[in-house]
Amino acid sequence: MINVIFFYRIARWFFLKKIPLIPNLIRLFIFIIYSSRIPHQSIIGKGTSFTAGGMGVIMHQDTQIGKNCKIGHGAKFMRKFPYKNVPKICDNVFIGSGSVINGAVIIEDNVIVAPNTVVAKSIKKGYIVGGVPAKIIGHIDELDYDVMANEQDKEGYIEFLKDKRKKDII
Repeated sequence: MINVIFFYRIARWFFLKKIPLIPNLIRLFIFIIYSSRIPHQSIIGKGTSFTAGGMGVIMHQDTQIGKNCKIGHGAKFMRKFPYKNVPKICDNVFIGSGSVINGAVIIEDNVIVAPNTVVAKSIKKGYIVGGVPAKIIGHIDELDYDVMANEQDKEGYIEFLKDKRKKDII
């Protein structure tokens, strides 16, 4: 299946060559087929890809996404008033499905944004964030696998949650 990034790159090429009508037609095609808004004015680095073909991704036209990022379906990149700037995503960032990156935030290199997270503050290099609003839940150095490699060979299941209530209540 052809990914939305393929059509974005074609539209971007026409935009940079100052051919006015074709990028808008491709943007409309992307909206109809993928239910996504990925403007040709935004900057998306090499090696960046979208999961599920890029379905449902909404991006402000001034959004910048670095190299080798993975963007989950349904991710949103939005402007927050009164700020003029919009999200800037650096290199090797994983943004989970359904996440909202809101406002003039910078997500530095090697960051993982868990699915359905709302990011309203900038995130420094190497952190894992999750929740609404986003909170630091770990560091990528603590992982025993590489999220960006998309490995699918680990056997077994994840351990159960632990009950942290006190046991000495009678």
